[in-house]
Amino acid sequence: MREEISAGGVVLFGNAILLLRKFNGDWVLPKGKVEEGENNEEAALREVSEETGVKAETLKYLGEIHYTFKENWDENRAVHKTVFWYLMQSKNMDTVPQKEEGFVDAKFIHIDRVVDLARYDDEKEIIKVALKEIKKRLKKS
Repeated sequence: MREEISAGGVVLFGNAILLLRKFNGDWVLPKGKVEEGENNEEAALREVSEETGVKAETLKYLGEIHYTFKENWDENRAVHKTVFWYLMQSKNMDTVPQKEEGFVDAKFIHIDRVVDLARYDDEKEIIKVALKEIKKRLKKS
């Protein structure tokens, strides 16, 4: 089984979280492969920037998720993927979805709606972890 390492961000602006809409209508978090010579956090910041046009800063490491998928639908070629997630903050809401990657929209979605809109269960779970952290931070301020 092939191993793949990715990193991504749950990007906050005010009371909204950044999601990308794929050409098929699915809303997802920005993430991508960690490249040689960069650490997980650097990869997450780069992928957020490339896929959404958003310049963000890291606030906190949120955790990792694991899943396995079939490569090109070939039953014999499975890929085990680990994704490292970071809570990030953006200074503005300007987005430019990366069309070459199949993204047709990038929007900041209100924190009350973002879990319902996200397509994948593992991403919903990491958003919930981020929301708990955001609530903790709001209590402190």
